[in-house]
Amino acid sequence: MSTYWTHLDSPLGRLLLTADADGALTSLTVPGQKGGAVVREDWRPDGGPFRETVAQLTAYFAGDLKEFALPLRAHGTAFRERVWAALDDIPYGATTTYGEIARRIGAPRAAVRAVGGAIGANPLLIVRPCHRVIGSDGALTGYAGGLDRKIRLLTLEGVAV
Repeated sequence: MSTYWTHLDSPLGRLLLTADADGALTSLTVPGQKGGAVVREDWRPDGGPFRETVAQLTAYFAGDLKEFALPLRAHGTAFRERVWAALDDIPYGATTTYGEIARRIGAPRAAVRAVGGAIGANPLLIVRPCHRVIGSDGALTGYAGGLDRKIRLLTLEGVAV
């Protein structure tokens, strides 16, 4: 199966976008992201599959888009996929906690660390809004793209940080 890739210059730096043969977005990586995708030799550079993604990201960064409507395809364990699906339900301009995500997916409170690990492994930064998850005390904890970028995204969405 082919993987396509392109770059997009953004307020967060040069983003790396990947998509599968069907055009579904499979990753969105920011520069220096912990565990982020890196272009492989067998991937195909092609901006074509990303026209709608680029348009929506551009509108988001301009403050004109509140909800992404893109085909996404990220693969993980069943637990990670449940956590990632819960991220999709966090509204623009709102935050939630790791404990609340655990509750939403039916995991025990003790699973908060596992939830944090799943969120940290989210391959679709920005479009799958893991930046909207904060600590139970309101602290801006962890973000694979760096806390400075988390602050910038939350500020863009009007969240007081």
